[in-house]
Amino acid sequence: MKDESLDLFHQAFRQVARTLPGAELPWLRAERRSAFDQFDALGLPTTRDEDWKYTNVSALGKRPWHFAPQHTGHTGHAGHAHDGDMRRIVDELLPDPADHRLVFVNGHHVPRLSTLPGLPHGVFVGSFARALREMPQRLEATIASQTHADGFAALNTAFMADGFAVLLPPGEVIERPLHMLFLTDEAGLATQPFNVVLAGARSGCAIVEHFAGQGGDAYWTNAVTRIVVGEQADVQHYRLQQEGPKAFHIASVVAAQQRASRFASHAFAFGGALSRTGIDTSLNAANAQATLNGLYFVGGRQHVDHHTRIDHAVAHGTSREYYRGVLDGAAHGVFNGRVIVHPDAQQTDTHQANHNLLLSRDAEIDTRPQLEIYADDVKCTHGATVGQLDEDQLFYLRARGVEERMARALLTYAFARDVVERVRIDSLRGRLENVLLTRTREGERIRELL
Repeated sequence: MKDESLDLFHQAFRQVARTLPGAELPWLRAERRSAFDQFDALGLPTTRDEDWKYTNVSALGKRPWHFAPQHTGHTGHAGHAHDGDMRRIVDELLPDPADHRLVFVNGHHVPRLSTLPGLPHGVFVGSFARALREMPQRLEATIASQTHADGFAALNTAFMADGFAVLLPPGEVIERPLHMLFLTDEAGLATQPFNVVLAGARSGCAIVEHFAGQGGDAYWTNAVTRIVVGEQADVQHYRLQQEGPKAFHIASVVAAQQRASRFASHAFAFGGALSRTGIDTSLNAANAQATLNGLYFVGGRQHVDHHTRIDHAVAHGTSREYYRGVLDGAAHGVFNGRVIVHPDAQQTDTHQANHNLLLSRDAEIDTRPQLEIYADDVKCTHGATVGQLDEDQLFYLRARGVEERMARALLTYAFARDVVERVRIDSLRGRLENVLLTRTREGERIRELL
C-alpha cells in the first residue's frame, strides 16, 4: 500500500484516540500508539504476501471509512426511535430467550438489548469497555502480550473500542451458551471489536460469536478474539458470519491452551462480499486437545478465506480439523490449514481434512493443507478434495425416482450438514440447518421431507 493511502487512518486515529474506552490508562494509550505505529509500518496486506496471495484487500485502503458511529440511536448514547425494530431483529437472530446474550450495535454494547440471567458468583461476562472501567488490571497482560501478525491485527489494537469479555474463575462452568451478537446497519462504518476469554483451571463455557448486517450498504468489521484456556478447562467457541452482501469481514481468533485443556472452534461463513478469518491455537502443555471445524457456503461473487494454524508445542497433544466448502456462481474460496509439530511435541496425534464442493463452472477454490513435522514419534495425516457432486450418488437417487434438481439439492445439503451436525448447541444447530436450507436449491422441498 502506498504511504498516501494511510492518510485516512492517521486522520481517524488522531480524531478518536482520546475518546476510546480506557484512554485514561497510560499503559493502554501506549499500547494503542505502539500498535498504530506498527500498522503504519506494515500497512494492509497485499497479494505479494504469501498468506494473502489469493485475497486482495486493496479496496479497504481506498474507501472513506469512519471509525465511530455517526448515528448513535441504537447504542444508547442518544435516541430510541428504532428500539422496537432492533429488538425484533435481535429476537429473530437469537431465538432462545433463556440464553445469555450480549448485543452490540455498530460496534458498541447495547445493555437494553442484552440479558445475562443467573451468572455464577465471581464470573464476569460483559462488554470490553465495562471491563476496562472495572478491572483494567485483569486485561493488561492479554493486551500487552499481543503480537501483530499483520496490519489488520495492529489496527484492531489501535482502535479497539468495545467487544465482549468473559472471565471465568477456576472451577466455574457456565451451563447455558453465551451469545455475542454484533449487528451493523451504518454505511461506511469500520468497527474494531476486541474480545477476550480468560478461562481459569477446570472452568468451562460455550460462546457464540455472531456477526450480522442490516441493509445493503458497505461496512467493515475487523475483529480480534483472544482466548486463554486454563488447565483442564473446556472452551467451545462458535463463529457465525452472516454479514451484509457488500460488507468486508476480517477476523482473527487466537487461543492458548494449558495442560489437559480442550478448545473447540466451529466457524461458519455465509455472508459478506469479502471475508477472511484466521484461527490459531497453541497447545502449550501436555494432553491438550484442539478441534477446528468449519463450513463456508457462498455464491455470486463472494470471496471467503480461512487460514488456520495449530501449534503442537509439547508432547501428547491431539488435534482434529474438519473444514468443508460449498461454492456456487463465481464465488472464490481460500483455505490454508497449517499444522506445526515442534521438535518437543513427541506422540502428537493430529488429523486435518478439507473438502470442497463446486456447484458451477465459475466457482473456484484454492486449498492448501500444510503439515510441518519436526518430531519423529507422531501420528499425522491430512487431505483435501475439490470436486462436483458424486455422479454415483446422483444415479442412486435418480434410480429411486428423485428428480435431478432435487437429487442435487439433497446431496449438497447433506455435504454441508456434516459440519453442522458437530454443533453441540441445539438452538444454534437448528438455526444453521435453516441457513443451509435457505441457501440450497429446493430447500423448501427438502424442509418438507425432514
